[in-house]
Amino acid sequence: MERVLVTGGRGASGRWVVDRLAGDYEVVVVDYDHPGLDVDPAPGVSFRAADLADRGEALDVVHGVDPDAVVHWAAIPVAGTHPDGRVFETNVNAAKNVLDAAGRADARIVQASSDGAYGFFFAEPTPLPDELPITEEHPLRPEDPYGLSKVTAEATAGAVARREDVPAVSVRPSWIQYPGAYACRSDEYVDDLAAGAGNFWSYVDARDVADLVAVALAGTAGTDPVVPPGTHEAVNCVAADNALGRPLLDLLRESYGAVPDDCTVDPSAVAEGDDRGAYAVEKAKRLFGWEPSRSWREAADEDVAEPRLFEG
Repeated sequence: MERVLVTGGRGASGRWVVDRLAGDYEVVVVDYDHPGLDVDPAPGVSFRAADLADRGEALDVVHGVDPDAVVHWAAIPVAGTHPDGRVFETNVNAAKNVLDAAGRADARIVQASSDGAYGFFFAEPTPLPDELPITEEHPLRPEDPYGLSKVTAEATAGAVARREDVPAVSVRPSWIQYPGAYACRSDEYVDDLAAGAGNFWSYVDARDVADLVAVALAGTAGTDPVVPPGTHEAVNCVAADNALGRPLLDLLRESYGAVPDDCTVDPSAVAEGDDRGAYAVEKAKRLFGWEPSRSWREAADEDVAEPRLFEG
């Protein structure tokens, strides 16, 4: 069985990734803190502690685990919660250290990027995208430290892939939601159009994110991989619909007074109530056969067991 090292695997979304991979892989979770020796890990899961922003610790832990693949999911997950310099430096240093170590270990790479790399959400004012839907080819123009750290992490993944001849995939989720606790369906969000305008009312279920990580790992393996060694690919990871359940073009006109000039969304479909999201996900489907399968309509109130990282 292959061994996969998952950084940030005890975090809010990382635990869904670990739960999804456990059983198919031997999963080693690396976080800043260890859960304690008195805790029994779930089958196929073990834990290490390391400060991944410390280059020596990151190189040491990856070398010690000797993984077949690395899923780099650890980061300060949003701007505004820490000083700007800390967000950028922590995320960039951790990505540089972990990805360098993965390349040296000849390990396949899947990492968490973000739709924040495009630079919409924290810009003031929020710009309209150049195109609709937003594809992975859209320019990356972040102004905030979080989005800039993700652009840098993607560039690092590309450099490591080329230098070490390993495959790398950067997954760009939008606002990750959790079954039974969809923040994008709270009254404060639904009743305030401006609350979701910064990412064009986009979201994605944590289980869909974990599924894309799993198929991306599979798509970098084997004798004829979809993403071959030496190659880096970035893919959007976003729900098919928007969080408000309204026609996307209507939302843009109401909030911004315009839609992008380069808009291939069929106006007739929108007029019939098409509540599609703003991001294209065709690339992930083409490469990995992945499509988002969860919507807020069912998942917002869904009763789903929490990810299993520990026994009991």
